Amino acid sequence: MGAFHAYDIRGIYGVDFDSETAYKVGYFIPELLSADKVVVGRDCRVSSKEIRDALVKGINDAGADAFDLGLSSTPMVYFATANYGYKASVQITASHNPAQYNGMKVSRENALPVGLDTGLGQIQKWIDEGKPTPVSAKRGKVHELDIHDDYMAFMRKFKGDYSNIKVTFDLSNGMACLFAREMFGDGFDYIFDTIDGRFPNHDPNPLVTKNVEPLRQLVEAKGSDIGVIYDGDADRVMFVDDKARFVAPDLVIALMARYFMDERGAKDPTVLQEIRSSKAVAENLKARGVEVRTWKVGRAYAASKLREIDGLWGGELAGHYYFKDFFYSDSGLLASIIVLRIVSDLKKGGKTLSEVLDSMSCYRNSGEINFRVEDKPAAMDGVRDALCATDNAEASMDFDGYRVEFKDWWFNIRPSNTEPYLRFICEATSDALLKEKVALATETLTKKFGAVLAK
Repeated sequence: MGAFHAYDIRGIYGVDFDSETAYKVGYFIPELLSADKVVVGRDCRVSSKEIRDALVKGINDAGADAFDLGLSSTPMVYFATANYGYKASVQITASHNPAQYNGMKVSRENALPVGLDTGLGQIQKWIDEGKPTPVSAKRGKVHELDIHDDYMAFMRKFKGDYSNIKVTFDLSNGMACLFAREMFGDGFDYIFDTIDGRFPNHDPNPLVTKNVEPLRQLVEAKGSDIGVIYDGDADRVMFVDDKARFVAPDLVIALMARYFMDERGAKDPTVLQEIRSSKAVAENLKARGVEVRTWKVGRAYAASKLREIDGLWGGELAGHYYFKDFFYSDSGLLASIIVLRIVSDLKKGGKTLSEVLDSMSCYRNSGEINFRVEDKPAAMDGVRDALCATDNAEASMDFDGYRVEFKDWWFNIRPSNTEPYLRFICEATSDALLKEKVALATETLTKKFGAVLAK
């Protein structure tokens, strides 16, 4: 079964993994993380309760206690893990994937992520080897753990006064429904705001254009200052500006300096971006004295790196935003609280979100383009060599694929950690230059390496 990935366990339930897998994951987690107590949360997917039952049985059979949050967002599980000092936790979710998918996100002490290289690979090995799962002489117990009020009280510490702005929310029928109205109040517009694990209105993935279309239309119709859309487990959030345009998630990393530096007075902070981030992010932040660090894609890498460098905040192109204030973890709710504060302050000063965003970037971006190809390493080297032959590089990075920067453009090519793709992204100061570089990369991949452009 192919459900073990770099960041988590995820796939089509009943095809890529099943209740037996969930049981064994539960059984082996106490040993892996030296934990006699494991926090368990779940999203609203139809299969989540069945997975929860198998997972908890495994935890108990191993002799550990399970502390059950019930329905929860993924950041609520991070909060429970770090705030109360648990050594292990599991959130049952497939995040932004369609309804037939499910999975498990595992964290250790301090809500640090457990990825394939830091523990999930060991569990997979134990399962593949058929390691025995004898029932402990003293089975563990299940305890209900209600942290809702504590979690909301923690988040309210960051909340601003939004009474001067119009906001439209799309809760994606997911776990944001647990807290959005309670946090922001009834004075705003909400759509798809009832929990439904079938996701009847759209898949809970805000990176797909058609899924954001209902929000865009309502922002335009209502004349909203901003639109907010969460993914299925509410660890990610994305935005639509006052012109009903989708906001590039990486630009929000730079935008957040208006809160942390202007409002809170942070001096010379360190901020984390990922390898696909627009050049505009670092340019805007460095102009303000920020030290910008670049690292690999994915929470399994980002959360640990932010803690390692003691960064104040960070983010990813996928809409994850990480905060030192939130145990170096990502939170869609906290990110939206901060961005709404910024929009409110902008409006008080006579500015709109769209005006500020337009002033931040001069680049044209290709978006991420996916290719299916057999020999990923050779194809990556081929694209790097072809593109670097045209200009003199000013900077290069060789982790998580390649990122090479030139005076007026840059590119990144990297293998997907979750799908059989090479992912290519390019950015340039003009449409013509962007088109030229994308065409060269595409020609190299398709003609020299037999790659097929993925839909």
